[in-house]
Amino acid sequence: MSTLVKTHFATPSYLNGFFGKDLLQEFNTPAFSGSVPAVNVVENKEGFKIELAAPGLQKTDFKLNLVKDQLTISAHKEQKEEENNERYTRREFKYSSFQRTFTLPNTVDGEKIVANYSDGVLSIVLPKREEAKEKPAREIEVA
Repeated sequence: MSTLVKTHFATPSYLNGFFGKDLLQEFNTPAFSGSVPAVNVVENKEGFKIELAAPGLQKTDFKLNLVKDQLTISAHKEQKEEENNERYTRREFKYSSFQRTFTLPNTVDGEKIVANYSDGVLSIVLPKREEAKEKPAREIEVA
C-alpha cells in the first residue's frame, strides 16, 4: 500500500514566469508531479468501484494487471516540448509514472473487471462473484 503525501513548493516570484510558464503549476500538476493520485473505493451489493483521479493522462497511458488477488494500476507518460525562437531553443522532457497495488478480496470476480477513463478519472468496476452477493431473505418451511 502507498500513502499520499501532499507537497507545497515555496519558490521566489522571479521563478514563476520562467519562459512564460508558471513553474508552480507545472510542478503541481498531478500527471507530472510524480505523486500518487487520490483514490476512492466504494462497495455496493454488486461489487466494488475504484476511482483514481489522474487528469492530464490518456487512457493509453494506463496499464492494469491482475495477478492472483493483486490488482496493479500503473501509468507512464512522456511529454516532449520544443520551442524555437530567434535567440534560443528550449526543450523540455517530462516523465511521469505511478503505480498502486490493491489486494482484492476473494469475493471479486477477476474475469469481469472493467475499466474506463473519462474526464480525468479512471473508474474500475470489480464485480462480486455470484456466490458472494447478498441473497434476499427467504422463508424456510418446516416439514
